Amino acid sequence: MTYSVDLTTVWAFIIAFAVFAYVVMDGFDLGIGILFKFFEAGRERDRAMNSIAPVWDGNETWLVLGGGGLFAAFPLAYAVILPATYPLIIAMLLGLVFRGVAFEYRWRDPGHRRYWDAAFTGGSIVAALAQGMTLGALLQGIEIEGRAYAGGPFDWLTPYTILTGLGTLAGYALLGATWLVWKLDDAGQDHARRLAKWAAAATIVLMGAVSIANVFLNEEYATRWLTAPEIYYVWPVPLLTGAVAVMLWRALSADRHSKPFWLSLALFLFGMAGVGVTLWPNVAPPSLTIWDAAAPYSSQLFMLVGTVITMPLIIGYTAWAYWVFRGKVGDEGYH
Repeated sequence: MTYSVDLTTVWAFIIAFAVFAYVVMDGFDLGIGILFKFFEAGRERDRAMNSIAPVWDGNETWLVLGGGGLFAAFPLAYAVILPATYPLIIAMLLGLVFRGVAFEYRWRDPGHRRYWDAAFTGGSIVAALAQGMTLGALLQGIEIEGRAYAGGPFDWLTPYTILTGLGTLAGYALLGATWLVWKLDDAGQDHARRLAKWAAAATIVLMGAVSIANVFLNEEYATRWLTAPEIYYVWPVPLLTGAVAVMLWRALSADRHSKPFWLSLALFLFGMAGVGVTLWPNVAPPSLTIWDAAAPYSSQLFMLVGTVITMPLIIGYTAWAYWVFRGKVGDEGYH
């Protein structure tokens, strides 16, 4: 008896894992940038930045893996999605550049630190909004004719994509605030906890708004979420999301340190599971499936060999970095 493996599905899950890893790991340091102006200039800002200094650039490895994997495993999807979202992708990359430069220069050029702090905040906000709006542009559908993007240059700009952008902004702020609840102590931790409550409320409300809006985007989404028998398989996702939201709020109201951060990650996990349920099996809805966009089997197999070798290494050195720099952040810095 012979068994065949659908490598297209395997690659879809690999890329989904890379995207999730990027969102949760780069999300919390983007969140610290989003909230940076709410921290007091001086020691509080320095400690917030020191909490992510050893790991922030390594977190972006997953963005490279997700984007590179999409290009290699689903070249047609890459060729369609990027032209549909070029302004957003460019804005995201510029935001990440400003954030990265500001991260280093604020320590080396203290005379202009307020400008670098502004660049750090602005770059983080732009990058987060662009990522959320890109997701919204994908969910609302991409116009395709033949094998190419056939829409206009600003089809991505709609009220729905603005909503998804704001939801991502709030979610990243939540990750950043709960990370600081874990990593800081005393007054800094108390301040982070207050910010986390505001971010949690905004995230939960916006997640609910996006979920409701998804049902009205197209008939296929409504059928998947609201009709039998599909409803019996998909409704555990929103139920579990609601349960995690309640536990998160309780953890923020108690003297918990790491628990709010892990629950925030769980909230993102179920949110992305909902996105996956909504999109599957499309990679560029409403008409381009993962099998339509996939590279040849031989190419997928060749790339899979390298991925099987390198992905455990990436996971291993990432875990080691977090282990080495575990614990509360003191006044001593990485720089």
